[in-house]
Amino acid sequence: MSTVDGLDADASVGDYGAQLLPGGTVNPYQLRVDKDAVYFVRDVVRSGEPLAAICHGPWTLIEAGVVGGRTLTSFPSIRTDLRNAGADVVDQDVVVDGNLITSRSPDDLPGFCDTIMANSASNSTQGEVTS
Repeated sequence: MSTVDGLDADASVGDYGAQLLPGGTVNPYQLRVDKDAVYFVRDVVRSGEPLAAICHGPWTLIEAGVVGGRTLTSFPSIRTDLRNAGADVVDQDVVVDGNLITSRSPDDLPGFCDTIMANSASNSTQGEVTS
C-alpha cells in the first residue's frame, strides 16, 4: 500500500534535489488543476532547481506559465499546447534546457533517468540540449 509523504501545499522550493512531473494523462491533469501544485512548479522552475517532466507532464509547466522561450519535448498529443504556450518543441528522446529536463514517453526512460541523475548531481544544465 502506498502512503502520501506530504501535500503539495506544504512543499517548499529547496526541500528536494529535483522535481519530477509524472506522465500519463490522469496525473498531469490532476496536477495542472491544483493551484498549489502549479504555484510550486512555477517556483521550482524560477529557482533554477532541476525539474523533469515526461510524456504529458509538461501540461503542468504550461499551466505554470514557464515554457515560453524554452526548448522542450513531450508526448506528441500535447506538442501543439506547448507551441501555443510559446515553447520551441523538438522531437528528441531527452531535452535539457536550463533546469528543465523533458522526455517524450516511457520508451525514452533509460536516457531520461540517466539525464535526471546527471543533472541533479551537477545542477549545471544551462543552455544544454541533448538527445
